[in-house]
Amino acid sequence: MEIKHLDVEDASKIWEINEQGLPGTGKVSKDEIVQLLAYSDYSLGAYDGDQLLGFVICLPPNTEYGSLNYAWFNQRYDDFLYVDRISVAKESQNQGIGSKLYQQVKKRSEEIGVPVTAEVNIYPPNPGSMRFHSRHDFEQVGVLEHDEKSVALFVYQQ
Repeated sequence: MEIKHLDVEDASKIWEINEQGLPGTGKVSKDEIVQLLAYSDYSLGAYDGDQLLGFVICLPPNTEYGSLNYAWFNQRYDDFLYVDRISVAKESQNQGIGSKLYQQVKKRSEEIGVPVTAEVNIYPPNPGSMRFHSRHDFEQVGVLEHDEKSVALFVYQQ
């Protein structure tokens, strides 16, 4: 397995894996994936040859991204590395791929001296992601409720 930066050519594969992770990953179109990659300054994929096994897309603060969760962090933190989404293909889950991706995100946050921020669905519930973020030393710093959704907001500080 090789971890490398995502490219816009990966958008269809990213979208397919994102769809497998619904509702936890949040529904987006292929065009929205392309836009997220344009906003991103740090996005990685785990590959086996040409096959994308999983990905993480991170955003810096103050892009034009319209997410309410992202806006919550922008209002409270001057600088951060925001994990907009992380997902692993169903057939590749429980092999440590998500953890390897997060190790790289945490390493990057330490290099640039900023916290990592993320959110996890409380409703609809996403207990697997809650356990995952707890294992990776994320601390819950808030709850945001909107529409028919509620999320726990997390920060990892080195």
